[in-house]
Amino acid sequence: MGKNHLLRKLAIVLVAMILATTMVACGKSDKDDKETLASEETGSETKETQEETSKETEEDATEETSTEEEGDKLTINIASLKGPTSMGLVKVMEDSDNGQAMYDYEFSIVGTADEISPGIVSGDFDIAAVPANLASVLFNKSNGGVVVAGINTLGVLYIVETGEQISSVEDLRGKTIYSTGKGTTPEYTLNYLLTASGIDPETDLTIEYKSEATEVAALLSESDDAIAMLPQPYVTTVMMNNEKVRVALDVAKEWEKVDESGSAVTTGVVIVNKKFFDDNPEVVDNFLEEYSQSVSYVNSNVDEAANLIEKFDIFKAAVAKKAIPECNIVLITGDEMKAKLEGYLSVLHEQNPNAVGGQLPTDDFYYTK
Repeated sequence: MGKNHLLRKLAIVLVAMILATTMVACGKSDKDDKETLASEETGSETKETQEETSKETEEDATEETSTEEEGDKLTINIASLKGPTSMGLVKVMEDSDNGQAMYDYEFSIVGTADEISPGIVSGDFDIAAVPANLASVLFNKSNGGVVVAGINTLGVLYIVETGEQISSVEDLRGKTIYSTGKGTTPEYTLNYLLTASGIDPETDLTIEYKSEATEVAALLSESDDAIAMLPQPYVTTVMMNNEKVRVALDVAKEWEKVDESGSAVTTGVVIVNKKFFDDNPEVVDNFLEEYSQSVSYVNSNVDEAANLIEKFDIFKAAVAKKAIPECNIVLITGDEMKAKLEGYLSVLHEQNPNAVGGQLPTDDFYYTK
């Protein structure tokens, strides 16, 4: 009995030990499985996080590249005179301000040509809108340092009067005409028109030149039969302030009647610094295309263009609105530009060689593509 009792106790102890070992093993296994699952879940989350981070990094890099590309627009410095030669550019100005232009245009609108001449020759300005004869002068003085790319303004000169005397150039014979522009293109243009019409500017009438358009405006306001030659938009300004003033003759149209060379009264042109042109011929072509679209916009959307003209401090919108249709804003390029401008410069040269820089420019002055 004693021996059997002892054996039963030993058996019970062994069973208890086996059960305990099994439970520990199971517990450990369960713990390991949980840790493994947790590890796998963590690893999966880490992998997903890494993929998301990588994706975000790639998106950021793409955005940065896109921003850099947008910010890499070529900067082009453009100068123009405050007047009709700037009016056709206003849509380019607006598009550039809004980041919608092909290039980053930096505009300088100045009061006198003297503020443009040194800069365009030195390269501080890449492109400029200047009087036609000045372009020739700069070409000759800089040994071909500029190229003319287009005509941007045709004739803006008009014969106005406070009476009803003038309906043709012949009617100017024996009269007194007030004008601005002594020694400049208005004088040469008027002299050519008169001479071609059989009127001697020295003996057949009297031409009194004044330094300011305001002086001419004052003379018109004081008389019921005064005659004057003025450019736009000063003609519009005078007519808005004096209801007696009327347009008698369009000088550009009268020129066409007497000229047989295919030339035209050419007020303003677009010139390009020669080095900039040689380095960027396609850029110049693209600019001319944007300029052409701007000219079309100005002539077709007078009210909107007038507001832009005031916005860029060229003229008041009320004046611009009335003046735009009379300002002959154009963009003429290529062979047509050369024919019109070459003929006009020849007329100026015949009257005074110094008006075009001493001699007519050579063919490489004209960009005709």
